[in-house]
Amino acid sequence: MSRTEELIARSKDGDDAAKEMLIQENSGLIWSVARRFLGRGAEADDLYQLGCLGFLKAVDGFDLHYGTQFSTYAVPKIAGEIRRFLRDDGAVKVSRGIKERAAAIKTARNQLIHALGREPSIQEISAQTGFSVEEIALAETATAAVESMQQETGEDGFSLENILSDTQSEDNMLEQIALRQGIERLSEREAMVIRLRYYHGLTQQRVSRVLDVSQVQVSRIEKKALARLREILG
Repeated sequence: MSRTEELIARSKDGDDAAKEMLIQENSGLIWSVARRFLGRGAEADDLYQLGCLGFLKAVDGFDLHYGTQFSTYAVPKIAGEIRRFLRDDGAVKVSRGIKERAAAIKTARNQLIHALGREPSIQEISAQTGFSVEEIALAETATAAVESMQQETGEDGFSLENILSDTQSEDNMLEQIALRQGIERLSEREAMVIRLRYYHGLTQQRVSRVLDVSQVQVSRIEKKALARLREILG
């Protein structure tokens, strides 16, 4: 039995140290696959972490008695995990149509601010542009600058990861992935608030305009979502 096969066998028996050694010894393989997806909207480190998750799934699913090279089995698993994330998480290029819609919304917003002397409501922007509330929300969130979960929000000075844990014990390569999976288990509105606040860096006031609810409601939804995430990840 080769060293890789030995480590795989140990990993299947629950040996976390063996899993870590497998990742370390195969980091070159993981990076080689992750690099293929650069330029598609995700950071290199995120792609690598996703690759590690796919790699660990390959470890769990590999049959030592099948007679296939592990690397041959692992590569499509690594690539598949990254592709799934890019497809499901929306980390793709924003279409020209959405960019044009966002530009029209921005122009209308500025015109209304000048005319009304205040920030317009999303309904007023809808009436001005002819776009539905949903179309406006999609365009504005799709073209927003995506921020890392670790980046602090301007108004509160904390990151999402810091809220969920005040220790460094969860600071490992799969933490972000686990958090994304946890968000998927929230209600649609809770997930939307978390993504707008911590992935797109919007303030609660800005989120309230996008979702057409009060800032107080946004605060309540956010607190409930964070409590739910602590429960899911705890």
